[in-house]
Order: sequence, then C-alpha cells, then structure tokens
Amino acid sequence: MTVTSLHLWINGQRTLSQGSRMADVFNPASGEVIRRVPLASRRDIDAAVMAARAAFPAWRETTPLRRARILTRFCELMEQHRDELARLASEEHGKTVLDAVGSVQRGIEVIEFACGVPHLLKGEHAEDVGRGVDCHSMLQPVGVCAGITPFNFPAMVPLWMFPVAIACGNTFVLKPSEKVPSCSLRMAELFKDAGLPDGVFNVVPGDKEAVEALLEHPDVGAISFVGSTPVARHIYETAARNGKRVQALGGAKNHAVVMPDADMAFTADALVGAAYGSAGERCMAISTVVAVGEAGDRLLPLLRERAAQIRVGRGDTADVGMGPVISQAHRERIVDLIGSGVDQGAELVLDGRGIDVAGGERGFFIGPTLFDRVSPDMDIYREEIFGPVLIVLRADSFDAAVHLINANPYGNGTAIFTGSGHWARRFENEIEVGMVGVNVPIPVPMAFFSFGGWKASLFGDLHMHGMEGVVFYTRTKVVTRRWPAPAERTDSSLAMPTLG
Repeated sequence: MTVTSLHLWINGQRTLSQGSRMADVFNPASGEVIRRVPLASRRDIDAAVMAARAAFPAWRETTPLRRARILTRFCELMEQHRDELARLASEEHGKTVLDAVGSVQRGIEVIEFACGVPHLLKGEHAEDVGRGVDCHSMLQPVGVCAGITPFNFPAMVPLWMFPVAIACGNTFVLKPSEKVPSCSLRMAELFKDAGLPDGVFNVVPGDKEAVEALLEHPDVGAISFVGSTPVARHIYETAARNGKRVQALGGAKNHAVVMPDADMAFTADALVGAAYGSAGERCMAISTVVAVGEAGDRLLPLLRERAAQIRVGRGDTADVGMGPVISQAHRERIVDLIGSGVDQGAELVLDGRGIDVAGGERGFFIGPTLFDRVSPDMDIYREEIFGPVLIVLRADSFDAAVHLINANPYGNGTAIFTGSGHWARRFENEIEVGMVGVNVPIPVPMAFFSFGGWKASLFGDLHMHGMEGVVFYTRTKVVTRRWPAPAERTDSSLAMPTLG
C-alpha cells in the first residue's frame, strides 16, 4: 500500500520539518505502516511559537464576538467533516468508527461552549466600593498557549483545549501524539477554512524533544496536558519551574461500586460498555468493579456473558464492538499484566489472550478479559492497565468500598450503581474523586462543566473546558477607579486607604 508523508502546520500552512526525524504511523488493526509523520525539532517548535507570538497581538484585539463567529463557522465545518475525522481516528487509533464518531461529537460540544465566549469573558463590576470609587474585573488572554495530547482520542482531547484557549484571545501550539497526527492536522485546515488568521493555531506532531522544547520555551505562557501520571508530574514540575501555568491530567484507576440493590442487568450492560469500549483505552474507562455483599455473585455471570459476546475486529467493520489496542508493545504489556494476575492468584473468568481475528493476524488485538477475586496488592489492581481488562474486587460493606477507592492514589472518575438515594448521596459526598456517576458508568461532564480528577490524576489547580478552562486560559485584572470632582481636594496621607 502507499504510505503517505504528512507535514507540520505552522503559520496557516503545511510546513516541512527543519529536522530529519520521521515516525511511522500504524494502522493497529493490520499492523501496517500507513503514514509517516515528521517529528518536530526544537527549531520547528520555535518556528511554531514565533508564529503564534506574532499572531497574538491582532488576535487579542479581535473582539470576542468576531472570535465567536469564526468558532461558529469552525463548528459547522467540524459537523460537516465529523465522519471523515472519525475515520481518521479509527484508522490510526483502532477504535470503531461508531465510537470515534461519538468522541468527535463530544469534542464538537466544547467548540459549541466556546462559541459563547462574549458571555464567558464578562467580568464583575461593583459601584461605590468606596465613596465615589468603582471596581471592575477583566479577563484577558495569557498569550501563547500549548497543548500536549495523547493517542487515545485524536480529536476529542485536543478539542478540550484549543477552542477555549483561542476563544479567550490566546494563540495556540498543539503537539499531538505522533501515533495519531492526522485528526489534528485536518482540524487545523478546517479552522483556517473557517476564517482563523494564520499563526493563531499551529500543529507540530512530535515526541519528547518537542515536549521539552515547549516546556522550556520562554514565550509559552500556559501548558495543557493529558497522559500518564509520571509524564503529567514531569510536565507540571518542569513547566512550573519555567514560570508557566499548567494543567496536567494524569492516569486513572476508575472504580464502580455495585450495591446489592442495583439493577444487575442494567449494571452489567453499563459496565461492559465502560470497560471494553475503545479497547479500554479511555482515561475514564471503568477498569475496576467493587461488588458489595451479594452483588458480586449475581453480577459476575452477567458480565462474563456480555463480555464474551463482544465481537473483536477492525474498527471500520460493521458489527464489530471492539478494535485493537494502539501498538504491539502496548499489547504485550497488557498480556504480561494478565499473566501477573493469574500468577498472583486472581480468578481469570474470561481470557482475551490469543484471540483470533480474521484478516487481523498482524494486528494488535486482545480480547475482553475479566478477573474476579482480585485483591488490592495485585499488579492488575495497582497499575493502570489501559486495555480491555475488567477486574472485580469484593467488599463486605459500602464503607469498605468507599475506603478502598479513597485509599487508591488515583482520583479521576468513579461510579455507583444502586437504587438507593441514601447510598448515592453518601457516595457523592464521601468519595475522593473528581468526577462521579450515579448509575452512569462514564461520568464525562458536558462541555459547560469542567473535566478533571483529583490526587495523582491531576497536577495543577484547574480542570479542562467549562468555566475552569476559561479561568485557566485568562488572567484576571482588577481596576479600581475614582473620578474626583474638579474642586475636590484631599489632604496627603501615608495611611493605608480604606476607601469606605
């Protein structure tokens, strides 16, 4: 097959890299190289940042209403090209086209939110905070912002970042994963077609060299990141040390508590979708079930039955429910973790190793895997597997389940399945996790709320999109003013003014 060479997107046009390094982009379903992408060098990063810096003054002065109109046209183009972007995401990541369509749509919702920027940027105003003294606040852009995004959502995660940043008057440099570059590059073209001025949005696929260049660049004012916890911690520490504001979202170990009064058929359907959708490569995937009391014995047969029926194959094939994982190396890591679960005494209920996919002999496939009787000291509990592996732990009581989750170092998402408002309300209040679902397995907030976890799942203070995203991408300036009457005189005073 023909292997296509991609490009960088700097200052509103396709750009050749100033470096010589290239990376292969694989189709995980076939194991074939389908594209080659340049890995941005430090010189490329500098060129992208300089283009963004040069474009910033004019974009900052563009009225919020004008920015909103460009975003509205971009939103319309994204809707028109949604299926094209979904096919690109499916081809490079491996997820099913149906799953990819949903993820692109969730990203489009962030653009819709950002289109309301004239309202979102309104400050506060108070008259007569002192005699004849008024006070108001303004939200002003940071400057050049950068985003570093993972492989698992080629369109959605970048869309958590750059529409809000650009709506607020910033310019942006996006470094997508070199494994899935095409969606980001295509979105840059669509944004230009919508009327975005050159230099406001730049895309530089790359690896660690590009990341370090962004973290150290003196003209980058803010960094957004989604990825693993060790990298998130490094991003946060390095960028903060270089004087940048940072939001770095890390890994997860998302639990679902199942109470004995839950609707077990409904719960099993929800958990299978949450665990095995996108081959488990979701930061909000439910990877851990905590079954309380008798719930486990009732739930396990239903989970096994549903998981065993999932058809695994190419993401662009009809009736396929789950595609491959991103790479052969990641597949091998998941296989090793499954083996460790067996060796450490967990009960392997359904084994996805050695799955046979017709036409996908060289693909990176692994089937749905289910463990029961897992304990917190096992590797399959302690590590984020990021694959199609669902583990079940048993708890004697609601309190024991909550204690288990709160003791985990991660705090991204969690859910409870119950018919009791009492247990649900206690769970909402007592659980130490950033996003909570009640009979909702993947509680990803709508775009007008903010996305982010607690503990080792977040480094920084502000979550993504929603009003926290607006706050992250703006700086607050407070103005206090008085217009004295022409004849008004005051005596000089060295005392601290109280205004009142």
